Order: sequence, then structure tokens, then C-alpha cells
Amino acid sequence: MATALQFGEVLEAADHLSHEEQEELIGILHRRLAQASRLRLVAEIKETRQEFAEGRCLPTTPGELMREIMK
Repeated sequence: MATALQFGEVLEAADHLSHEEQEELIGILHRRLAQASRLRLVAEIKETRQEFAEGRCLPTTPGELMREIMK
């Protein structure tokens, strides 16, 4: 099993890559973060649809919704 690297060690290792390799690494990390965000969004949508199907969603006003979001 691979050992986990500390953040500083990863940065140090990235410094040893060529400029092109660093750009490719950035691209890979960007795509992975985007995919993780999509997966989280899909999970949240599924959960919300389930709550709606179970009748656990209550009507709200736009003001109440904004207050909840801003908490």
C-alpha cells in the first residue's frame, strides 16, 4: 500500500517536474476536482428527490430560502 504524502512533499515533488509535466498535473487535478464536484451534485440531487418523494420538502418564500442559504 502506498504511503500518503504530506502536502509540502507533494509540492516539493511537483517542483521536480518539467514545465509541461506541471501543466499536465494541473489539468489532471482540475478534471478530477470537476468530476468530484459533479458526483457530489448528483448525490445531492438524488437525496433531494428522495426527500421530495417522501413529502419532507416544505413550501418556502424566496426570502426564507435566501436566509437559509446565507447561514
